[in-house]
Amino acid sequence: MIRPSLRALVVPGALIAAVVLAPGQADGQPPATRPAADPAALPRTPDGQPDIQGVWVNFDRTPLEVPTEEDSARLEALEHWFPGLEVTPQGLRGITGPNPGGLASFLGEGDGEGHSSKRSALRRSMVVDPPTGRVPVLPEAEQRKRHNLIHLTDSYTYHTPWERCITRGVPGGMFPAGYNNAYRILQTPDHVVILYEMIHEPRVIPLGGQPPLDDAVRLWNGDSRGRWEGSTLVVEVANYRASQVGTIATGISTTATLKAIPQSAGMRVVERFTLVEPGRMRYAVTIEDPEVYAAPWTASMPLHRDDEYDMYEYACHEGNYGLPNSLSGARAKGE
Repeated sequence: MIRPSLRALVVPGALIAAVVLAPGQADGQPPATRPAADPAALPRTPDGQPDIQGVWVNFDRTPLEVPTEEDSARLEALEHWFPGLEVTPQGLRGITGPNPGGLASFLGEGDGEGHSSKRSALRRSMVVDPPTGRVPVLPEAEQRKRHNLIHLTDSYTYHTPWERCITRGVPGGMFPAGYNNAYRILQTPDHVVILYEMIHEPRVIPLGGQPPLDDAVRLWNGDSRGRWEGSTLVVEVANYRASQVGTIATGISTTATLKAIPQSAGMRVVERFTLVEPGRMRYAVTIEDPEVYAAPWTASMPLHRDDEYDMYEYACHEGNYGLPNSLSGARAKGE
């Protein structure tokens, strides 16, 4: 039986089970038949910045990593919480959730290439570098992740910040989940603001070369500083707090193989929001953490603007029923 605190994080079965290694663009860019728009034709704000304001959605069945036989061992600790979990060449099977039909059951099939406003094309993996499509996790970090999963109900400290209703993290908050995959973006000449639908979390990104925070200040989501490079908003993030359970891949979703991965204070992230054409943006992120990964790695995915999408309150709060029930239930069962 799935614990209540975990059930909220479990994605629809088809979201993962239906993953296939599809051919095509691995980084979310359009096919050759759909070239990127001329930068001069992109919408602009009154002060001349590329206009990325509006509601953007990220419904995507693409796995974070290319599934391989190695995942059986990497996910072994999850089998205690998800009986019947199975790794196949096509992805993960055996995970159930509130919408077994998956995204296709309520989003439709689009135009066959994933170019509807609500669904991205299925790709090989979100990881585009290394070319293998695999995150280069160090063996010791993999062991720490496994330890966190095995001891999940020993203490709230083994649960992810998402399960604790603190944050989905940066960049974790940008990765697709089973629901609440929307982001409202606002712009001023000096700031870009992203309101995440999941956990109703606001993120304020200063522009214009403001000095970073003092190195002694450490934050769950790090300290973001942005700048425009042509049609791309580049955001550099540092000053993360070291955490037993990090904020890169905090949920099951497309990040099952990284659930409970740690992070160090030396982690650095560079995000790129590129307006490819009106209504379509490419998000790419490079993560570097020498204590966790053998090398930097990059993930990429498309975002689609959807002015008809309604963002509702996500009433998550730390200490919600799921977490205390999970811990107390484990103690009553003697785990």
